[in-house]
Amino acid sequence: MKKVTVTLGDENAFFARGRAIAALADAGKPIPSEWTISFGDPADLLKVLTPARLELISALKAGPSSITAIASLLQRDRSSVSKDVEQLQVCGLLQVVQKVLPGHGKQKEVRLTAPRMQLQALLA
Repeated sequence: MKKVTVTLGDENAFFARGRAIAALADAGKPIPSEWTISFGDPADLLKVLTPARLELISALKAGPSSITAIASLLQRDRSSVSKDVEQLQVCGLLQVVQKVLPGHGKQKEVRLTAPRMQLQALLA
């Protein structure tokens, strides 16, 4: 995926995006490689995108990393970072994959879902 957009919107905006994608598919045109995560209530968006979680996302712009390494970099408790990673993964902003370490077992590696993330908030 190339781009993730986090925005405020309602079900009408959701269905409008779906109709636009369906129209592209029906016309045989390429469907953009992007993902939109929409929150109906600004308070819900702010519950998910806390300052600590935004800092975590920024840290991952340098590349994938382990939860332990992220916690060390951000000078935060590993369990807190793990909970934040889990919440951001549920929302689709992060991916966690098992990475095989030669001769050392496995390690969870945290990655951004897309190299580009866009946050849109229009309060009308």
